[in-house]
Amino acid sequence: MKKSLVYTKTGDQGTTGLVGGTRVPKTHIRLEAYGTVDELNSNLGVLISYLTEERDYNFLLGVQHKLFSIGSHLATDQEKIKLHDVSIITAADVENIEHEIDVMDDILPPLHSFVLPGGSRASAFCHVCRTICRRAERRILALSADYPISPELLAYVNRLSDYLFVLSRKINFNEGKDEIFWNNSCK
Repeated sequence: MKKSLVYTKTGDQGTTGLVGGTRVPKTHIRLEAYGTVDELNSNLGVLISYLTEERDYNFLLGVQHKLFSIGSHLATDQEKIKLHDVSIITAADVENIEHEIDVMDDILPPLHSFVLPGGSRASAFCHVCRTICRRAERRILALSADYPISPELLAYVNRLSDYLFVLSRKINFNEGKDEIFWNNSCK
């Protein structure tokens, strides 16, 4: 059996193929959206390498799989082909993130101020992932102005950034690191 080629040369002229066969420039908003999701997924891989709790590890590994599904959704030209079932984000997927947020939030002290990124290395990197997630959300919202994007997908990405914020707090809490609160007096 012949090994598959990593390089196809079909993108050498600055275009790429969507699911469904449509070719678009590599600068297309669709590629910005799923490329940013891919960037988030790569950074989550780094974050996972810092995690010490199996529950967090397993949950984020599941998120990585969902992000591949989101990438597939965003790369599908729905005018030419129906979304594959694996590319569909459901209300249950959103609820799953909400449940994890609630579980973590129950052990954390209430917030009375904005939190600055920092503390432990894993916590700080959670904030990097959170900001990439917010950028992915903005790219997906821009794409949704012209192409169909499910409301569940939008909610999932929004909730994921919330999850990453709460996870950053939980990591600092578990590691005994003080949260760094914004000094709004700017002194």
